[in-house]
Amino acid sequence: MKHASSRELFDYWNERRGPRLAPQRTDIEPGAIRGILADTFMLDACGPDHIVRLAGTRLCALFARELKGESFAGLWRTVDQASLAELLTVVVEEKLGVVASVTGATASDALLPVKLELVLLPLAHRADVNTHVLGSLAPLAAPYWLGAKAMGSLELGMFRHVGGWGDMDPPRFHAVPGRMRGGLIVYDGGLAE
Repeated sequence: MKHASSRELFDYWNERRGPRLAPQRTDIEPGAIRGILADTFMLDACGPDHIVRLAGTRLCALFARELKGESFAGLWRTVDQASLAELLTVVVEEKLGVVASVTGATASDALLPVKLELVLLPLAHRADVNTHVLGSLAPLAAPYWLGAKAMGSLELGMFRHVGGWGDMDPPRFHAVPGRMRGGLIVYDGGLAE
């Protein structure tokens, strides 16, 4: 992860989940991440549009409007919306995080793209029918026009999954039966040789 907001959000999420795959929505305390709230958001991950439930001030400034209630998918280029939906499905169903490179630009500065970093982290749910995703979207360098112009559709770049068992602290990892091999957990059992 390149951006300090991404690293801090992931570290906080990782600490709050403990030995679980993901923390509960109620485990997240905004005051604990107040320094990065401007770059963070929360999505209601039910349905194809993934509605923005909360959005930080710097994130809203990038688009020069309040994002609460908007479709997260609507912020992306049409050609990237299916890939984004697939990523969000993995985040929600597999309880794996994603970090991705993103590019955006304003209509008047299309030749001066802004490089951003996206983090999507799952939140577990019990009786709550709404599944949430915690994330951050932060520019690697603040554009000169921040808050004065609106960024256009975002372009999804390279991504990788984070937050699997391999990202947990070793004491918690060793409590899980099995062993790591090639990034996967191998469980002993089955047929004997």
